Amino acid sequence: MKVKLDDIERDIWAVWYESPVIKMIDQRLLPEKVEIIEIRNPEELFAAIRNMAVRGAPSIGAAAAYGIAQAKELDYDLDKAAELIKSSRPTAFDLFYAVDYVMRHKDNAVEFAHKYVKSIVEKSRKIGENGEKLIESGQKILTHCNAGALASVDYGTALAPIRIAHNKGKKPFVWVDETRPRLQGAKLTAWELLQEGIPHNVIADNVAGFLMRRGEVDMVIVGADRIVANGDFANKIGTYEKAVLAKENKVKFYVAAPISTFDFSIKNGDKIPIELRGEDEVKKIGERFISPAGSPAYNPAFDVTPHRYVTGYITEYGVFQYSDLSKLKEFKEAES
Repeated sequence: MKVKLDDIERDIWAVWYESPVIKMIDQRLLPEKVEIIEIRNPEELFAAIRNMAVRGAPSIGAAAAYGIAQAKELDYDLDKAAELIKSSRPTAFDLFYAVDYVMRHKDNAVEFAHKYVKSIVEKSRKIGENGEKLIESGQKILTHCNAGALASVDYGTALAPIRIAHNKGKKPFVWVDETRPRLQGAKLTAWELLQEGIPHNVIADNVAGFLMRRGEVDMVIVGADRIVANGDFANKIGTYEKAVLAKENKVKFYVAAPISTFDFSIKNGDKIPIELRGEDEVKKIGERFISPAGSPAYNPAFDVTPHRYVTGYITEYGVFQYSDLSKLKEFKEAES
């Protein structure tokens, strides 16, 4: 992705490995500051994933893959390192998939970690190519949270089709949900689109229905943190209500994700573990309280959207409906 570092435009990944150090863009500091942080051991990686210095299911998976490679090079107990890394966040399935993948090849952990992350980048590129075909010239697309290059190492999932459509001259326009409480849309998605020169407007989360009713949204594209066997999926809190609004207003609703995000061991969305985060994320913006300090807050990080609201799933293997997801299971088993 395009990033300006020291006033020089560069093309870098969100996460990479320079043995024995994991490097990543600190997403907590964007858009005010672009800073590369260095992760030197599994404990630091646990903290970086937990505090969301790195976030987005595929990028978390990439960081986790490198975490096992790093632990191997530093002669850590790999089983303990794997359990520590897995415990950092419960909902994003790529985290678990990446750790298990590299652990299966732990004798060559560095090689297979690089292989895994390169595959994520290639899958994101293919998601972009497959999704771009769904976008017509001049369409207005709504996004929720950040599912761009920051969230998937490079290209993005939900943003990948938009990037490619833009580069092909289709002139897409993006409505960017701010995505309370951590504002990943307003901070991260808007920053990525600005870097790429893609036209967009940031909107408050509760503006989406207003725009759909006025016919100003042609489609919704979101990412996912976990997609289960029947097509139900978990994504950033607020996704479910966007899907319901899209259905009511006859707006197409797509989920973009690589096959590593699919968890076929879970039958339906009711079984997806939902992470609860700290109250202050809701009660504060930055360091400033926006509600009374004594008022409690409830802060689930994700919600679950039933498959009946999804028009299609944009993957590296093509675009699928929920009734065809068994084909993806076969692809995933072949990859493993």
